[in-house]
Amino acid sequence: MTTERAPRADARRNRERLLTSASRLFVERGPEVPFAEIAKDAGVGVGTIYRHFPTREALIEAAYRSELDAVCAAAPELLRTLSPERALRTWMDRFIDYMTTKIGMSEAIRAVISAGGDPYAQSRDRLDAALDVLVTATTEAGRTRAGVNVDDVLMTLSGIAMAASGPGQREQAGRMLDLLLDGLRYDA
Repeated sequence: MTTERAPRADARRNRERLLTSASRLFVERGPEVPFAEIAKDAGVGVGTIYRHFPTREALIEAAYRSELDAVCAAAPELLRTLSPERALRTWMDRFIDYMTTKIGMSEAIRAVISAGGDPYAQSRDRLDAALDVLVTATTEAGRTRAGVNVDDVLMTLSGIAMAASGPGQREQAGRMLDLLLDGLRYDA
């Protein structure tokens, strides 16, 4: 019987730095960014990339999933430190940032799909679950109306992200998020 050890702390940090650098560089330059540049940006050797991610597609998918993990994990974390309404609005901003990264990585993600991967598996379910935690909290606090379909809210957030994903449109996206939150409050 063998038991797997958890990765060492430095290995986890290196992996996280690689994912952060890869996400940003894939958005900025597309899927063909040389591994040497990603490694340099992350402050690690190129061998570290291959130890964690044997293929370019594996790195792209892991970078996308790390963004998804971060936005999903933010929901309960925000509720621990902010009022439910403030937590929901802050999460909406983080979702727009996630979607902007996802849109920016679309060419890289297409490469994963072409190679037979499915980076989007369970993404919508996970996002719905994270958003449900926040909407439930705001409803219980009397700050948003009952009966809100969280998947409808998620699709509205996605539309806002697509409509206002340009570099100069972040302020407009914020105003649109405020309008959405106002709509969720109606009859609360």
